[in-house]
Amino acid sequence: MSQEDRITQLEELIAHLTRTVEDLSDVIARQDQDIARLKGRVQLLVEREAQREADDGSSIPLADQRPPHW
Repeated sequence: MSQEDRITQLEELIAHLTRTVEDLSDVIARQDQDIARLKGRVQLLVEREAQREADDGSSIPLADQRPPHW
């Protein structure tokens, strides 16, 4: 195998690896957006449940109670 062939192979490998890194970066960016959106939804649900419990006259809102395993 000539040195030129070896360099060509390495350049192709670098191109494939670069593409893979870019694709993975896109996936991570989308996942970060999804996680942020889901965190917001969970926070909203916790706040709604705490408000519902407060409206029902519960002594301690569920969100402020320790889980039974603590």
